[in-house]
Amino acid sequence: MSKSKILLIYTGGTIGMIKEAGQPYLSPFNFENILDRVKEINLLNCQLETISINNPIDSSNIQIENWIELVEIIKINYNSFDGFVILHGTDTMSYTASALSFLIQNLTKPIILTGSQLPLGDLRTDAKEHLITSIQLAIPSYDFDNYGSSFKKTNVIKEVCLYFDNKLFRGNRTTKVNSDQFKAYASFNYPELAKSGVDLKINSEDLYEPLNSNTIFHNKLDDRVSVIKLYPGISKQIVNHMLFDSYSKVVIIESYGSGNMFDFEWFIDQLKSSIKKGKYIINVSQCPKGSVQMGKYESSLKLVELDIISGKDITLESAIIKSMYLLSMKLDFKNFKEMFELSISGEIS
Repeated sequence: MSKSKILLIYTGGTIGMIKEAGQPYLSPFNFENILDRVKEINLLNCQLETISINNPIDSSNIQIENWIELVEIIKINYNSFDGFVILHGTDTMSYTASALSFLIQNLTKPIILTGSQLPLGDLRTDAKEHLITSIQLAIPSYDFDNYGSSFKKTNVIKEVCLYFDNKLFRGNRTTKVNSDQFKAYASFNYPELAKSGVDLKINSEDLYEPLNSNTIFHNKLDDRVSVIKLYPGISKQIVNHMLFDSYSKVVIIESYGSGNMFDFEWFIDQLKSSIKKGKYIINVSQCPKGSVQMGKYESSLKLVELDIISGKDITLESAIIKSMYLLSMKLDFKNFKEMFELSISGEIS
């Protein structure tokens, strides 16, 4: 039985840093020598190869061009590897996971992002377990063929995932919720895909199944997206400034509860005028758990009349990237709204 091939892609972040004895600071190490640092990987049934983006960065500096570079790396190597593990800083990992889930459609292989709260060389690091288990999850299973004479590879996971603190999540359902605990991520509106304990348990019924096996790679996102977070006391002038800026095409409004917004006359008039000028307005709840249900309360009835786009139970991270993705397709409002309110990559229920 030949070994599976896994490509380890390094983008930057804490997981790629070490603290040498006697040094007060962290420094990056050469990921080509990863097997020397984590010898346990040799116990896995895989051949590991490493590659880095051109200029590894702090994840706070991640940009659209970095996502396009990742897509290109995966596209070039797609037929040569059985799975992909991306090492990433924690601050924006959910954004990157969402971006890849839209830019690469109909995956037939796993793409798993992981990072760590402590560097690989730290005594109490979470990096080693995250790295080993992510690689293990990316390795396909082996079954006998129909004749029982030889093995065939089967990829159980066919989506972009995020692995952290013993849990595998659907990437575009995650949000970073803690900056100083190992339990840094949560998926409030979708169950975990796998859990690592004494055994590695995969919840097969919750895994995403692509529409077909024709994997498609996209290389465009449109950045004309802005976000307004509503709060009591927000001024008419600030709302007006954000709704009528000359650049953005999509305005995502973080509303209250199940999609409620105040129904002051000036606010409704601004929404109407903004829509009339061609803005696409999306309603996403500030609540991390639950769904937008416009019309459930009187305060959101007028939003239904205005044809505001419902974000349903999407995360803010995913809503931003999905908007960029759909804008790049140059859709009219009707088709944009229809596609946004449908699940493209498992991002909404």
